[in-house]
Amino acid sequence: MNDILIGKGDVPVQLLAKYGNRHGLVAGATGTGKSVSLMVLAEGFSRLGVPVFMADVKGDISGLAMAGTSNEKITSRVQQIGIEGYVNEANPTVFWDLYGKKGHPIRTTVSEFGPTLFNRVLELNETQSGVLDIAFKLADDEGLLLLDLQDLRALLNYVTEHKTEISKKYGLVSPASVAAIQRALLRLEQEGGEEFFGEPALDLNDLMRQDMSGRGIINLLSADQLIMKPRLYSTFLLWLLSELFENLPEMGDLDKPKLVFIFDEAHLLFADCPPALQQRVEQVVRLIRSKGVGVYFCSQNPDDIPDVILGQLGNRIQHALRAYTPRDQKAVKTAAETFVQNPKLDVAKVISELAVGEALVSLLLDKGIPAPVERAYICPPRCRMGAITEEERAVIRKRSPVGGKYDSPMDRESAYEILNKARQTEPTAEEKTSSKAKAPAATPSEPPSKLNEFLWGTKRRQGVVESAAKSATRSVANSLLRGLLGGLLGGKRR
Repeated sequence: MNDILIGKGDVPVQLLAKYGNRHGLVAGATGTGKSVSLMVLAEGFSRLGVPVFMADVKGDISGLAMAGTSNEKITSRVQQIGIEGYVNEANPTVFWDLYGKKGHPIRTTVSEFGPTLFNRVLELNETQSGVLDIAFKLADDEGLLLLDLQDLRALLNYVTEHKTEISKKYGLVSPASVAAIQRALLRLEQEGGEEFFGEPALDLNDLMRQDMSGRGIINLLSADQLIMKPRLYSTFLLWLLSELFENLPEMGDLDKPKLVFIFDEAHLLFADCPPALQQRVEQVVRLIRSKGVGVYFCSQNPDDIPDVILGQLGNRIQHALRAYTPRDQKAVKTAAETFVQNPKLDVAKVISELAVGEALVSLLLDKGIPAPVERAYICPPRCRMGAITEEERAVIRKRSPVGGKYDSPMDRESAYEILNKARQTEPTAEEKTSSKAKAPAATPSEPPSKLNEFLWGTKRRQGVVESAAKSATRSVANSLLRGLLGGLLGGKRR
């Protein structure tokens, strides 16, 4: 089987596996069946052996982990579409949660996240961003590992305490800017962002697993709480997308994707988005295709997605839109204009008439040509259409192949511990005065860094190699983020 049956109108509509990395859009008003379409896509890719990562914003997508129950309505739809071999079945599922409550914690280190995305998630202005860049550069030069927010706070304190010598070497450091960054970090911690930074860090290979039968694992991010922090939610998904782009090799045209990434509530990414960001995300969407990753956006209206990005989405599933307001009428018109016209359909009229479980579907045919739009009944998923219980979630989580790797945090020696030790070895003001009085006159020279002396005498040999490796990796990542996602800060700095 090399395709995914989405539904049937006058003819069956099928998503060809080899075009699964050409990206897509699932759109429609609330309550029109978008979640069911996402389930059908996720199940279909899983049966093809393709892993999936998607956010469960409302909790109802978690039903993918449990087998569904047949009823008269489902049986009728199966017969109407003519689905062969339809059986109720669960999907291999791994639950993730930034807060570690409803799934395995997803973590990354402060160093790997990098200053560029910190600037976005902390909403820093240009001056504050510059100070944060200096702090990260100092950490690289001194071989300091930045693993969690405690490390970053300790580093910022050190920057304040040694602002004079740091300003001479790296550029002006303002204590007021450092204080503003510290306050922004406090807000991030209060929003639960502290849980995201630390070790063990996420290994992308764990998102690209298959089960013993060869089915792709569906990775579900519990986002019912995370979605209440839209900037953290969208920045996290951008980070994950950029990590995939950076680490996956070029693969060219494949028979099927290596991973499918579903970005629900996509309007949060593009709300009040400056043109520079739209251009960068367009580049990421276009280029990540060659890494074997398919990106599927889900939102209420097609006009939530900028035109330049909408043009990259070859596979479309459009559920009903309600034209109650001028904006709704514009959205209907936009949606109608994005389809390859079917002479049998008045698309602008039909969009408002679609029933729940119906959609206008246009998928890529052979040679990547979009098919004329088809009014189709969407296939019922084989899993449960609804949320699972906490008891069921706990059982599935206990069987997870990666639970032992991520559920217990690590706290090895890093910047926080090293800087505290260095502070304890620094002489007091009285000792410095006494030392100067006793010291013989000498040719003036730049005083050695006490931190540097301490690090070379103790842990720097251990940390500098790893820090240098992370610095080199982050340099590549930051180059990507500045080049491809560099517009993250454009238009947002205040």
